[in-house]
Amino acid sequence: MAVTTGSKAVIPEIELRELGVRAFESLGLPRQDATDVVEVLVLADLFGLSTHGLSRIESYGERLEVRGINPEARIRVDSPAPALRLVDGDNGVGPLVGMHALRAAMQAASECGVGVAFARGSNHFGPISPYGLIAAEAGYASIIGSNATTTIAPWGGTDARLGNSPIGFAVPNPTGNHFLLDMAMSVVARAKIRNALKAGQPIPDTWATDAQGLPTSDPGKALDGFLLPIGGHKGYGLALMVDLFAGLLSNAAYLTHVKSWVDAPDQPQNLGHFFLLIDTRRLGSTQWLAERMNDFAAILHDSPPADSERPVIQPGEIELAKLAHQRAHGIGIDAEVLALLRRHAGQEQG
Repeated sequence: MAVTTGSKAVIPEIELRELGVRAFESLGLPRQDATDVVEVLVLADLFGLSTHGLSRIESYGERLEVRGINPEARIRVDSPAPALRLVDGDNGVGPLVGMHALRAAMQAASECGVGVAFARGSNHFGPISPYGLIAAEAGYASIIGSNATTTIAPWGGTDARLGNSPIGFAVPNPTGNHFLLDMAMSVVARAKIRNALKAGQPIPDTWATDAQGLPTSDPGKALDGFLLPIGGHKGYGLALMVDLFAGLLSNAAYLTHVKSWVDAPDQPQNLGHFFLLIDTRRLGSTQWLAERMNDFAAILHDSPPADSERPVIQPGEIELAKLAHQRAHGIGIDAEVLALLRRHAGQEQG
């Protein structure tokens, strides 16, 4: 039973999962496919990544309804080499394609020690950290990436030619917090620039450029321009590498070949993803890995913090703490998102 406080509702995980599955079933997905999609999106909500959680039913749902996404995708997995898997997503919902690719890479890694899956014919597949967590809990270290709609200009360029493509890394800790790093290629999301514009505040000139490709502190000009990559030209190079692996090598669309789901919601995007997994059990015992991972974290934690109220942490600790709290006390979800889920699922709000 959901408890609503202000604009937020708190709902037990098991109820939210079932509601999400029913909502995606109503959009045409078979139940098992809907379950895969909800697995990724609910984990995002558990991590506190609400912009990439079940709120995505709005954009996914709009495209499913106009058949820009195939609700009955027949995903195919080919094995051209012992450790290599090629996944054809058949224009399915992104998290569904992502889960198939993750399982394919895990199966290859279980047999060969390492496994790589390249997926094509996909769509926005949510954040990377849920996939990293699933892999880590099964004993696999991972490097996972996806390409995206173009929002970033080439270094020194004046128009959008590459996407804000995310990449993530995860390493399991059998007795402690897994290492989970999930990041996109831009310094900040466009939402932060929009918020600055609403507040009438300038932005750092390291966030974005204007339409001419020049750094700007004016949020209005920045929204007419392009996001800047992390680390300047180094981030630009890293963004290109993600697209090469996720898009080009997977035989998916890449760079400007990726269609915008906003401008053409009824057209397939043909996004690509890659999943590189390592079976850590081939490297040593779980006790060996736990001892090293705990020592790794302790070295970081023991660094005296510059701010006594903000101790040093390793990536993933904040998200895993939120996950544990929300699993125990219920998941906070925007009331409007909950209403949309109930409407798709055919439930009365209450």
